[in-house]
Amino acid sequence: MNPAAIHIRPATVSDGEAWLSLIDALADYEKLPRPDAAARQRLLVDAFGERPRTEVTLAEFEGRVVGYAITFCTYSSFLALPTLYLEDLFVLESHRGQGAGYRLFTHCVEEAHRRGCGRMEWQVLDWNRPAIEFYEKLGAKQLKEWLSYRLVREDLEALLMGKAAGQASA
Repeated sequence: MNPAAIHIRPATVSDGEAWLSLIDALADYEKLPRPDAAARQRLLVDAFGERPRTEVTLAEFEGRVVGYAITFCTYSSFLALPTLYLEDLFVLESHRGQGAGYRLFTHCVEEAHRRGCGRMEWQVLDWNRPAIEFYEKLGAKQLKEWLSYRLVREDLEALLMGKAAGQASA
């Protein structure tokens, strides 16, 4: 595939089903459950609804959607600048190594620069050597001094229930 033949563009509501099929392919690749019907609906509303929470960019080759990136902005209080957060970057296996991922990634870099972001950040699974090598080849640095933490929905609810009952001791 000629990288110049890859078209990068914002997704529209009419791309919803194609985008969701790519999310399914990413879930399969990461050996995770695919989004259920309710999650699929939330994805579409959050990307294409009245107040979008995310932005979706697509990579097309010969009229077929072959990859996507999901981004949104966060904010750095120390830089006093926005940060472009890259939630997902995924390319179908049949189109990897042919420039689609590079084009999607550099589009995100250009968007971060255009918005005046102080940085762009993302996470990579520790077993995903191809992605790690791809990003490091482009000059990205792994953050070693920061640890990722997470509360899932059930944890949020448990914490709020404990706090509401006066059980939180922090």
